[in-house]
Amino acid sequence: MDCSLRKTTLISLSPILPLFSLYLNLTFFLPLMLRKLSLFLLCIATLFTACTENTKTQAPEEKKPNILFIVADDMGFSDIEPYGGNIATPNLNNLASQSLLFSNFYVQPTCSPTRSSLLTGADHHIAGIGIMSEMHYPALDALNLPEYNGHLNTNVVTIPELLKENGYHTYMTGKWHLGEGKGLDPYDRGFEETFILGTGGGSHWKDKKALSPLQHMEYTSQGTVVDLPNDFYSSKNYTDSMIHFIDKHTADGKPFFGYLSYTAAHDPLHAPKEYIDKYKGKFDAGWDSLWAERFANLKKLGILPKNLKASPSNPAIPKWEKLSPDQQKQLARDMEVYAAMIEYMDMSIGKIIQYLKDKNLYDNTLIVFLSDNGANGAVASTYPGNEDGKYHNSFNNSIDNKGLINSYAEAGPGWAQASTSPFRYFKSFTTEGGIKAPLIVKLPKHKASNTGEWNAGLVHVTDIMPTVLEISGTPYPATFRQHTIQPIYGKSILPILTHDSISVHTSDGFGWELFEMKAYRKEDWKIVRLPKPMGSGDWELYHITSDPCESVNRSSEFPKIKEDLIQRWKAYAIQNRVYDHKGHYDSLYLKSFTKK
Repeated sequence: MDCSLRKTTLISLSPILPLFSLYLNLTFFLPLMLRKLSLFLLCIATLFTACTENTKTQAPEEKKPNILFIVADDMGFSDIEPYGGNIATPNLNNLASQSLLFSNFYVQPTCSPTRSSLLTGADHHIAGIGIMSEMHYPALDALNLPEYNGHLNTNVVTIPELLKENGYHTYMTGKWHLGEGKGLDPYDRGFEETFILGTGGGSHWKDKKALSPLQHMEYTSQGTVVDLPNDFYSSKNYTDSMIHFIDKHTADGKPFFGYLSYTAAHDPLHAPKEYIDKYKGKFDAGWDSLWAERFANLKKLGILPKNLKASPSNPAIPKWEKLSPDQQKQLARDMEVYAAMIEYMDMSIGKIIQYLKDKNLYDNTLIVFLSDNGANGAVASTYPGNEDGKYHNSFNNSIDNKGLINSYAEAGPGWAQASTSPFRYFKSFTTEGGIKAPLIVKLPKHKASNTGEWNAGLVHVTDIMPTVLEISGTPYPATFRQHTIQPIYGKSILPILTHDSISVHTSDGFGWELFEMKAYRKEDWKIVRLPKPMGSGDWELYHITSDPCESVNRSSEFPKIKEDLIQRWKAYAIQNRVYDHKGHYDSLYLKSFTKK
């Protein structure tokens, strides 16, 4: 008998039933039948009382929030409008007005390391991406270290694996880049519905032309290779597929976790022509002018100190005015395509947000938007297999075809430096330009507070997973599928999001290492180690709060602070099993960034 029914049928009798029962029991001379009736009525009254008490004390269970990650690929810190950019991003502007924005959010130096940390809460070495799968290092191959196998390992557990066990649907569309093959597909790591690109990038059109002849492009759904439609464009189809997955299962009322992993604005740069045409002539003033414009805009936003001076320019980048008119015309077109990619991505983000609103899902959705690293300053010849230029020259890179099918354009170091203004260098480096990224977080409406504000506390990409687990009520295991799982490296930032705290990293710090480029930041100080000629080859010390451009090395002034941070980096390296490359990448990897 349902409690609600008992409440309806017995409500009028509840005050007198206990008294009536007592009277019958005390009156021993009544027939046995009446005494049995009294016991029966007493039991009903007791049951009713317990039921109504439970109704009073047990509040209805709070519905678990939906969770949506939106990740941009190789997008600079100051590209989008909320972060001082001049690329049209009205949908991200609107999202930012309902969110908390972070000015000191750190990722890993390149894409797959960041994505491994995002999905596992672990340092990328522990997750298995201590080296990117595209890089070959025989010494590491011989050692067979699980931290350097180039794909996500079983020492970590992913967000979708845990959320799936907690009653969530789990969907992924877009770039995976964390392993291919049996057991390595996102379908094997907790995602129930997928449409993904397994590798790191390539053509954004149907032709599937890779970044180099040594690489390939393969799209899969639920682990099975699929063909692409004739009108395929990466941002369009990733977005439409995510909407389809969500819509397919809304009827069952279960919450969802969606990982919308764009390949915009990774090279080769491609966008629909009508979007490229919007930016014609917009960047004719060149990258030096754009760098200065972004620098001024970030000061107005309060992200940079008002008295901050412009930092020395990247020595690998020529001054714009030194280029020939034809070079300027060609290079300006590259940035027009790059901007068009970001605006189209913003339009796509608006499309999925509108879908969530139409389905009454938006208010109860946690939305996390970020870029996976700084803008990409590499050029085509830096990808293994492209050194002789033959592959790049096989494309139609005429100015009218740049950005369209069968073209291969890149932002290059000049535009990448402007996109990461005012920070030093860009993707691949452990300087601010490589590891500082935009982060916008919208809480579910019932938890949101003081939205549209900035937070300057130190936040790391590994903080995202514990935040998701806390907000969804999902426990983190010591073991998973018979594997011992490493502890989470980051901390939940929910206290920041609810304005209960300014920072969760007031006394601890974070370390970085990739291709022998290293860094450690704690509070106001940061050490950086870059190989020559991009750095000194030794540790450098910066007061990063007053000098976010990393322009003044303070090593000689504060040797004790420097030594303390070096020791902390060493502890980080031991904890996360960082391998000593012994100068291998010092002589190999950075050669490309010294070319003009």
